Amino acid sequence: MKKLLSIITVLVFSISMFGQIVLKSDPAHSRIQFAVIHLGINDITGNFNKASLTINANEKSFAKSTLTFSADINSINTDIEQRDTHLKSPDFFDAEKYPTLDFTSTSLTKTKNNYYTLKGNLTMHGITKPVTLTLVYRGNTINAMNKKKTYGYQVYGTLKRSDFGIGPKFPAPMISDLVRIKGDFELTAE
Repeated sequence: MKKLLSIITVLVFSISMFGQIVLKSDPAHSRIQFAVIHLGINDITGNFNKASLTINANEKSFAKSTLTFSADINSINTDIEQRDTHLKSPDFFDAEKYPTLDFTSTSLTKTKNNYYTLKGNLTMHGITKPVTLTLVYRGNTINAMNKKKTYGYQVYGTLKRSDFGIGPKFPAPMISDLVRIKGDFELTAE
């Protein structure tokens, strides 16, 4: 009986894994950007230079895939060292206490060709909230440098920094509460 249960378990596991591919982002070609309006008149932009995306892709039905992405808060870069240091401080991200932002998908719904509504939980500054983003499949190609099939994905949306307790001392007229984010990722199969 135990042998039969073991065979059934292996068979079910094998069937569930059929059509699955794990895609991991290439650190040299992946980042998350953000933009926030300063004083109501000007976009201030920056990057999290260290960001990663993993897609457990269902090749038969991509909408059944799951995604996770994260960014290293200490990799924040606005091209102004003093501002970057301030953003890492307890006034904003408190990078020492909360060193990453992390997203885990809960659903993926195709809206049109290569576009998906991506829902999931975002954890930032020690707070987890449900968010809705857009995922775009940008296509694939063979990378001439490493001969690997490379996939391109983009994730974007708008968040409220107040939902995550980011910069509470800075009112919206000074720094907009709405923050636009965009992640660009090149991925290859593991």
